[in-house]
Amino acid sequence: MIIAVDGPTASGKGTIAKALAAHFGLPYLDTGLLYRAVGRQTQLSGGDPDNQDDAVAACRFNNILLHDPSLRSEEVGGLASRVSVHPAVRAALFEKQRAFAEQPGGALLDGRDIGTVIAPEADVKLFITASVQERARRRWLEMQGREIEIPLAVIEQDVAARDARDINRKDAPLKAAPDALVMDTTSFDRDQAIEAAIEAVSNRLER
Repeated sequence: MIIAVDGPTASGKGTIAKALAAHFGLPYLDTGLLYRAVGRQTQLSGGDPDNQDDAVAACRFNNILLHDPSLRSEEVGGLASRVSVHPAVRAALFEKQRAFAEQPGGALLDGRDIGTVIAPEADVKLFITASVQERARRRWLEMQGREIEIPLAVIEQDVAARDARDINRKDAPLKAAPDALVMDTTSFDRDQAIEAAIEAVSNRLER
């Protein structure tokens, strides 16, 4: 069984995906972390994330980098969005994601293009979204929890900019698959969102 969870930044898809993986006993891959690692490696190598050659070279990052706490920062999130627009970067990471999805027993992957590109054959596809304002507020609270001072308005601008890049890129743009279950979590708290997602996936599997 393959479950695909897609959606824009700070929509709650990561939290929901982890809960679904635990509930259904599936191995979990946050594919966005791969792009964050490429963005961070580009930075560490002194490259330009907007230059495709620099970004592709960074795809050969050491897997130890996936455990670097800085990958969760706003700065690296922005770098990930920038390197992900390059078709060659997406091609370089495609096989890693496909291999994870195709493992015996199934898997759950979350990202931007799982249901449309990486695993279009997924048994269940969820597209998690929320308003830009709510997503910025969540990210701001997360930064506050890490004692990182950053104005809410700056985060809102960054969220909107990432959305524009992800939605408008030519290769694998962010969009819901035609057969995806779309869930707006704007008015949900964490537990409500998880409960709704588990119920939605269970109902789809029963069909």
